[in-house]
Amino acid sequence: MHSFPGLHEVADHAGPRRLALALLVLFAAIFAACNLAPRSLWVDGLKAVAEAAMVGALADWFAVAALFRRIPLPLVGRHTDIVARNKDRIGGNLALFVRDRFLDAPSLVAMIRRHDPAGMLAQWLTAPANAGLLGRQVSRLALMALDTVEDEKIQAFLAQAARALLGRLDLSRSMASALAALTHQGRHQELLDALLERMGGMVRTEEARAFVADTLVQWIKREHPLKQKVLPTDWLSGKGAAAITHAVDTLLKAVADDPRHELREALDGALARLAERLQNDPDWARRGEELRAWLQNDEALGRYVRDLWAGLRRSLREDLAREDSELSRRVAEMGQWLGMSLAGDAALRVRLNVRLELWAATFAPDVAQSVAEHIRTTVQRWDAQEMAHLVEQHIGRDLQYIRINGTLVGGLIGLVLFTISHAGALWALLDGG
Repeated sequence: MHSFPGLHEVADHAGPRRLALALLVLFAAIFAACNLAPRSLWVDGLKAVAEAAMVGALADWFAVAALFRRIPLPLVGRHTDIVARNKDRIGGNLALFVRDRFLDAPSLVAMIRRHDPAGMLAQWLTAPANAGLLGRQVSRLALMALDTVEDEKIQAFLAQAARALLGRLDLSRSMASALAALTHQGRHQELLDALLERMGGMVRTEEARAFVADTLVQWIKREHPLKQKVLPTDWLSGKGAAAITHAVDTLLKAVADDPRHELREALDGALARLAERLQNDPDWARRGEELRAWLQNDEALGRYVRDLWAGLRRSLREDLAREDSELSRRVAEMGQWLGMSLAGDAALRVRLNVRLELWAATFAPDVAQSVAEHIRTTVQRWDAQEMAHLVEQHIGRDLQYIRINGTLVGGLIGLVLFTISHAGALWALLDGG
């Protein structure tokens, strides 16, 4: 069962309850007095008003009381204590209401379109105070994560999980799959093009030529010490460096300009053979097993990783403990940069909002169902009578006004009915007066 702390925080409804009871007592006294007084049209009218007011008060008292407690009356008693008896059904209906009316995909998508979350995020992050708050909150989360992973049992579990993961990993085939993904549809050729362009730029620099020339001079001095004394070493090295860098640059340009260059095809063949060996060669599979066993069981490696991880944790904790935490500052700067980037790029904000709409439409059903199930099971765990008491405490003030209004409306209806039923006598009395 579940308890509900904080009931004292709800509004006090003792005042309206006393007023409702006072009105009932008042009209009961009027009714009794009218029964004792000599009969007259005015006395009968006042008695009718009091009688109808008491009926209204008692009927509404029964209706209000029947919501929250059992009233042992024949025939109608089984329809009392409504909230407690229907606790589970109320919880189920509430869960469905939240799921279908608040967390359904159309509602979430409409909310995203209405509020422009990307724009709101940009506006929030561009404020320095908010960016600093983000940095501090991330630091707090990092400290909590550190506290979690520093628990001995959790550390042991993580180490065991890492070893188990390695134990299920086929390194040779995994590397083959990774290589196949990298070379699929010539993706590696794009990387090669970028590498060729970068290397060509480096070869064409004066620094590269000077490096080659110096290397040639050192080679001549080392391999031909006598010749270097009579030959123009600097001139030869300069010419040689120019020739070598020109030849390398020419080769790089040729490979870059020809998609079917023999060196490209040689690279493709080498990568294909490597992938094939990784996939099917027993020798490579054995090497992968040996590497996996080493990663799992080598004490020196394990000690090194543990020491490295301990040092990283210690450094991170020391940084987070400082007021001017580097991590906090970096996160704040990143948050402010993100906010400024979003604020200055309307198209990016639109794209982000569209993505949020797609995510909401995709994940809303599962999330909504999980939330609904949580609401339903939570209400099921509640104590029925305590839940009824809680509901009464929160809406009891308004319910007491139902009793008050029932008393007054009942009296008014009694007056109207008496006036209609005695219209002739009242008219004659007024006409005679």
